[in-house]
Amino acid sequence: MSDNNFLLRKLHSLSGVLPIGLFLIFHITINATVLRGSEAYHAAIAVLHSIPMIWAAEIFIIAVPLLFHALYGIYIVYLAKNNTLRYNYYRNWAFYLQRITAVITLIFVVIHVYGTVFDKLVNGAEVGFNMMSAILASPLMLVFYLIGIISAFYHFANGLWTFFITWGITIGPVSQRYSYVICMGLFLILNVTGIMALLAFVK
Repeated sequence: MSDNNFLLRKLHSLSGVLPIGLFLIFHITINATVLRGSEAYHAAIAVLHSIPMIWAAEIFIIAVPLLFHALYGIYIVYLAKNNTLRYNYYRNWAFYLQRITAVITLIFVVIHVYGTVFDKLVNGAEVGFNMMSAILASPLMLVFYLIGIISAFYHFANGLWTFFITWGITIGPVSQRYSYVICMGLFLILNVTGIMALLAFVK
C-alpha cells in the first residue's frame, strides 16, 4: 500500500468516528427528545438553530468530512474482495456487512437530506415534527428509515471497533474482544433509541 493510500485510509477511519460518529450520536440524541413529545423536540431543534454560525459547522464539520468518507468509502467498496463463501467465519461476514451497510447508509443519508434539508432550503419547509411525521406516514418510507438507521448504526459501531485496531488502541485479542462487546452494546443502544424515536413520529 502506498503512503498516500495509507494516509487516506487512516483519515477515512478517523473521519468515521470524528466527527461523523459523534454527529450521529448527537443527531439521534436530538431526535430522541421526541419521546417527550413534539414540543420537546421543537425546543431541542430551536436550541440547535440558535447556535451562532451553525451553518459553518454543518458545512465544514459535518458535510465535508461526510463527503470525503462517502467518496473514499465507495472506492474501498469497489476494491474490496468479498470471499464469505470461501471463508465462512464471522469477521469475514462483518467485513462484508461493513461494505453493504456503507452503500445502504449512503443512499439513506442522501434521501434523508434531500427530504429534509433540501426541502427547507428550496421550498422553505420547516424541519420539525410535522415534516418527519409526514415522511414516515408512508409505510414504505418507515421501513426504509428503519433499514437506513440500523445500517448506519452497524456501520458506525463495527467501524468504531476497526478504528480502535487501526489506530493501535486495541492491539491484542483480549482488548479487541472487549472493545467488540462495547461497540456492539453501543450498536444495540443506538438501535433501541433510534427505533423508539422513529415510532414516536408516527403515533
